[in-house]
Amino acid sequence: MDELVDRLVASTGVERAVAEKAVGIILAFLLKEGPSDKVQALISAMPGADAAVQAASGEGGFGMGGIMGVGTKLMAAGLGMDQMQGVTRELIAFAREKAGEDTVGEIVGSIPGLGQFV
Repeated sequence: MDELVDRLVASTGVERAVAEKAVGIILAFLLKEGPSDKVQALISAMPGADAAVQAASGEGGFGMGGIMGVGTKLMAAGLGMDQMQGVTRELIAFAREKAGEDTVGEIVGSIPGLGQFV
């Protein structure tokens, strides 16, 4: 996770703690909304991702759910809209490096609205 968090801090300017929280929120969202086998393969390919998901999942539900729900959680974590897009794009790019284009493409394609952020 350190490599991803370092990239997020460098590319988006968010604080490290916010970047760590955002990764957990986004991965927990993908696990909830995407094809579980593909998302689990992605999480397995990213060392430390399980712990990030566990931390984010322990903070309660997404409220309204879907892309709006994850956006609300990311805003509550301290991200603005531009930062949300930057963090999501960088996380997806990192995921493609770790799990491959096919796996990530299937995940993104299966979640309505996610494509606009990547």
